[in-house]
Amino acid sequence: MKHTNILLAGATGYLGGYLLNELIEKQNQVVAIVRKPDALKKTNENYLEIKQAEVTKPETLKDICKGIHTVISTVGITRQKDGLTYMDVDYQANMNLLEEAKKAGVKHFVYVSAINGDKYRHLKIFEAKEKFVDALKASGLNYTIVRPNGFFSDMKDFLQMAKWGRVYLFGSGNQKFNPIHGEDLARAIVDSLEDRNKELTIGGPDILSLNDISKLALKSLNKPVKITHLPDCLRRLTIWTLRTFTSVKTYGPIEFFLTLMAEDNIVTTYGEHHLKGFYNEEAKNF
Repeated sequence: MKHTNILLAGATGYLGGYLLNELIEKQNQVVAIVRKPDALKKTNENYLEIKQAEVTKPETLKDICKGIHTVISTVGITRQKDGLTYMDVDYQANMNLLEEAKKAGVKHFVYVSAINGDKYRHLKIFEAKEKFVDALKASGLNYTIVRPNGFFSDMKDFLQMAKWGRVYLFGSGNQKFNPIHGEDLARAIVDSLEDRNKELTIGGPDILSLNDISKLALKSLNKPVKITHLPDCLRRLTIWTLRTFTSVKTYGPIEFFLTLMAEDNIVTTYGEHHLKGFYNEEAKNF
């Protein structure tokens, strides 16, 4: 692979950390922008330059893309905090980056959204992400939109339930999908950096039902398999109640998970990490 100059935004996040390692391993010159430089260990000084900036503050990004060939942004939030909204981060912060990229003549912009974002624009998380996707596609830059089918890290919610000896699911629990480990996704993104103007929809190697995932979680904690199936109308009622009586800060992430887990989402399988192994490792911390 060419020793390309790559700007990585979101390097201290779950996926960003794996991306940074993968890019450096493949000998790419990486500029990582972070709020707190101390949050990032300088692993390989030959390939890594750390710049302090805040994507939500455009003045800190001035000329940050000078000499950069490719921008990779994993900037986004699942839960709103620090007074920042999805629009502030998932849309506007990425727009700030895109403006700098256009100004500097960047050749390729890679953005990590989520599966079916285009289909579920009415969800608060996706509304902001997809607004940025539209802007990126219209920007004139070469782009790649990455749509992972859920992260292993999101699957920890099942372990939290399993810890108390029972997992609760809405509906039959037969809904299937294939979540992916951050390390596998990072490798897929870096391997496809030569691709242009496409959407990379990708999941892990195992297609699992919610019942399968619940069993794996319970077994990893040596609990008997106890799964309670709640009527699906309760799921819809929960979403409606949260939307009506709580702020988007509270309902945004719950609305997202409850909507996506209500149906099958099976996409291209990829990677070497299996959820069973991930759960067995995580179970040591419970």
